[in-house]
Amino acid sequence: MKNTGTLKVTTSGDREVVMTRVFDAPRDLVFDAFSKPELLKRWFGPRGWSLVVCEVDLRIGGGFRFVLRGPDGRDMGMRGTYREIVRPERSVHAESFDDFPGQSIVTAVFTESGGKTTLTATVQYESKEVRDAVLKSGMEHGAAESYDKLAELIATGEASRVATGA
Repeated sequence: MKNTGTLKVTTSGDREVVMTRVFDAPRDLVFDAFSKPELLKRWFGPRGWSLVVCEVDLRIGGGFRFVLRGPDGRDMGMRGTYREIVRPERSVHAESFDDFPGQSIVTAVFTESGGKTTLTATVQYESKEVRDAVLKSGMEHGAAESYDKLAELIATGEASRVATGA
């Protein structure tokens, strides 16, 4: 896994990671790609991983449950609860992983300009130590590969067809 340079990852303060990526698509479509199971199943997770469980209840107080399966058959589960949804501009959710302690707060902002959407995802961890451990775990590369897969899905036009049911 690697970051091909399309995903910018920085830290902010002692507990935050900020990820920024530009997608060649309107923000309605990018927001849908982050919230509709039929799209998430096509791109979410690093290369070689599949999203074998994808449940989304997109409302404040609703949540999601994802289980990714790796090429070695190992599962990685995660869940979250939506705290704020302003479609297609912003969402905020709490997120936790089955095999890792703690919870993070993810704020995703979708900004459109000239038909392109900039996603800025800010992840706030419980402590600097947790944030640093996540960075060392390879999170950046897994996120970069996932976002590359989404960009490829958008480029083929499949994301638009799935989102509109065409």
